[in-house]
Amino acid sequence: MAAAAEEDQFATLTLPDGREHKINILKPHLGEELFLDIRDLYAKTGCFTFDPGFTCTGSCISAITFIDGPKGVCLYRGYPVQDLCEGAEALEVAHLLLVGELPDAAAKAKFEAEIKKHMLIHEKVKAMFANFTINAHPMAMMVAVIGGLSSIFSELDPSDSQHRWLACLRMIAKLPVLAAMAYKTSLGQPTNYPKAGLSFAENFLYMMFATPMEEYTPHPVAVKAINAFMILHMDHEQNASTSTVRIAGSSQANPYACIAAGTASLWGPAHGGANEAVIKMLEEIGSKDKVAQFVIDVKAKKEGVRLMGFGHRVYKNYDPRARYMKKMVTQVLGELGVQDPLLDVAVELERIALADEYFVSRKLYPNVDYYSGIMLRALGIPTSMFTVMFAMSRTVGWVTHWNEQLQEGQMRIGRPRQLYAGVKTREYKPAASSAPSKSFVRMGSDNFVPGAGDFTKEQAEKEQGGDVYRGIKTASFNLMIPGVNTR
Repeated sequence: MAAAAEEDQFATLTLPDGREHKINILKPHLGEELFLDIRDLYAKTGCFTFDPGFTCTGSCISAITFIDGPKGVCLYRGYPVQDLCEGAEALEVAHLLLVGELPDAAAKAKFEAEIKKHMLIHEKVKAMFANFTINAHPMAMMVAVIGGLSSIFSELDPSDSQHRWLACLRMIAKLPVLAAMAYKTSLGQPTNYPKAGLSFAENFLYMMFATPMEEYTPHPVAVKAINAFMILHMDHEQNASTSTVRIAGSSQANPYACIAAGTASLWGPAHGGANEAVIKMLEEIGSKDKVAQFVIDVKAKKEGVRLMGFGHRVYKNYDPRARYMKKMVTQVLGELGVQDPLLDVAVELERIALADEYFVSRKLYPNVDYYSGIMLRALGIPTSMFTVMFAMSRTVGWVTHWNEQLQEGQMRIGRPRQLYAGVKTREYKPAASSAPSKSFVRMGSDNFVPGAGDFTKEQAEKEQGGDVYRGIKTASFNLMIPGVNTR
């Protein structure tokens, strides 16, 4: 556990009125970072800290994943993640994260049997897929059906370790099945159930690509690729979605609802959708000979030009997961005989960027999203499913963090503070007349037509009548905060 860096080591905060406050310095079990323990800051000084995005804030103590950003290190329970990809299966790593140790042969067989037992989906949950429109995004389906699991498994005592274990097993087992069902629903094809004789990765590929017209046998390199993808994405410390799961868990919410919340957080393009953004960027570049001009445009900050898949909030070195993913994508394309011109573009962009002081000085190295999209494309997985693949894999980490916070008693409810920048106290005065306010917005319309276009811009404009005031504007901040250089 974290402890004081030295028994008498502390920092001193001097306030404008001359008061001094001693802050204990905590040092983690591994790594060189130091943490200022400010839990008593408000009680002792009446002050709060201001840290948008929580980039300098440790919200919990965890023993699951260790990251050393400057050195490019990522460890699952002490094991380098790239080593696990080389030699372990996805469920072995899931056992490692959940239990803390890799399973022996007997424990592995037992764990796999338990997982497979829970892969069947309740028919009521399966029926939810029939209600989604044909153009529904697979992530929208996932958020809904994962939350729907809480209606089936509602009787849970979070203080009971067996109940928590069962919830973790169910979610690890069911998420790949739900992911495949979301994909099949988007195609309008019948869904497939898993087979007892297939491995975890094989089952996922079978459920994704088998049809009633033909049997599907997963290619060994495709199985290896899915296995590696799952392992590489299982956990990554306190990111946006994992922190979302922990905050939802701190309110003692149903664990399935917590994972649904994490899935929603992951959906955003700044998080789980990053590999899809990389594919879009590579497609816009078009060919290897246009990479040099693209790099020039990036450095010139040309409007609409962004470098995707480089840089990371934590890593200031080459992402170790990206190294393995680059190796894996080359192997997959080679053994499957896939010719993807985007790989040539990606390799050339990486070569030019890593030789350019502009990017190196800013510590912009490829991250795991840079090559993962190309690999998934080679496997036949569409871009709309990229984030679903991420969520399916990250569920292992999410449930592990949820279980850890309950097991270790880290259940203080998340309650950040805010720096208020609105108007000051003012007196309420009743309106001069009883006429309806111009800011009243009608919720209905005679022209409302239900259907796939309910929430399009065109439909929204069609719904608005002449009595709707469109000029409502939220108040601007009445407070300016100076920028801070975080490099």
